[in-house]
Amino acid sequence: MFSTGQLIFAALFFIAFVAIIAFSYRKDKKLHKKNYKGVIWILAAFLTFIIILFLIKHFLKN
Repeated sequence: MFSTGQLIFAALFFIAFVAIIAFSYRKDKKLHKKNYKGVIWILAAFLTFIIILFLIKHFLKN
């Protein structure tokens, strides 16, 4: 399906991509903590809303 060269390239690309993302995140960690303080509550509200929609769908279907 894929040649050996393509698999090696994909593995190296993935490793480099993850390393760059991790480096960038560590560099901006203090800035993210300062600017995105209450984001966890928005995520919790969004997930709760999605769960409620699925429950309504399940109970109205039966």
